[in-house]
Amino acid sequence: MKALFLDCNDQLAPVWQSVVRADDPPIDVNRKPFARDELPAVLKGYAIAIDDHSYMPTPLVEQCDALKHIVFLGTGPASYMSLADMAARGIKVHIIRNYGDTAVAEHTIALLLASCRDIARMDREVRAGTWVPHEGVQLLGKTLGVIGLGGIGGEVARIGRGLGMEVIAWNRTPKPGAPLVALEELLQRADAISMNLTLNDETRGFLGPAQFAAMKPGVIFVNTARAGLVDETAFIEALRSKHIRHAGLDVFHHEPLTLDNPLASMENVTLSAHAAFRTPEASMTLLRRAIDIVRDIVGKAA
Repeated sequence: MKALFLDCNDQLAPVWQSVVRADDPPIDVNRKPFARDELPAVLKGYAIAIDDHSYMPTPLVEQCDALKHIVFLGTGPASYMSLADMAARGIKVHIIRNYGDTAVAEHTIALLLASCRDIARMDREVRAGTWVPHEGVQLLGKTLGVIGLGGIGGEVARIGRGLGMEVIAWNRTPKPGAPLVALEELLQRADAISMNLTLNDETRGFLGPAQFAAMKPGVIFVNTARAGLVDETAFIEALRSKHIRHAGLDVFHHEPLTLDNPLASMENVTLSAHAAFRTPEASMTLLRRAIDIVRDIVGKAA
């Protein structure tokens, strides 16, 4: 079975080379950027595709006759393809969990701190010659609400407690010993909220107008999970009205974020380029596990 790393970029290429072993199954590597409609040509003849974060629209995947497996580098393939359509066409989508829980959690806390103190805005202003010391939010003694208490959410909670915050959480399933509360209580009590759910058909649009209205006025909101968890229109309105004081975002409904998106011009939003998981440690673990999945697929097919 032929395998292709579909979208290896300059950042991941040296990491890939560092984790590949001599006894690994052959995996071709594509480092050339391609237009979305070129996907069938790039994947022609390949049964296995390792996908960093390339979109795989169903009409294009239907033209990839050999494709049987997609190894998605992460846990959120639903943002990039229809999982139901893939399953209906006999294409198995593999995900990789827990490879970078600490990396994402640390980035979450970095966005939280930057959002609380208007770091990015002041950086822009100082570089432009404007000196305005903006008043920030102190986190000690405040309540951090973690939505989704998986590996990443658990790490966010741990670090939050280290900052002296009271941590409460909501999770879709029971977590023995965890400080779980009802979602309504979390939204009402939390001074800061971290979004850490997995995106799927059940969680898409999880936070809508009613949930944003229920949040404490002046809340800090951080999303390093998936943008599809949030109703974008309601979210932007909550930012415009300052009901949400500030948001720290690493994920967006359409990536890369375009300049005409309202989020790109809002002063009370701090942005990063879907980079929460990008550390050498996490990337090495991620790519090694992807290779091991390919090895398992090839081995079973032999």
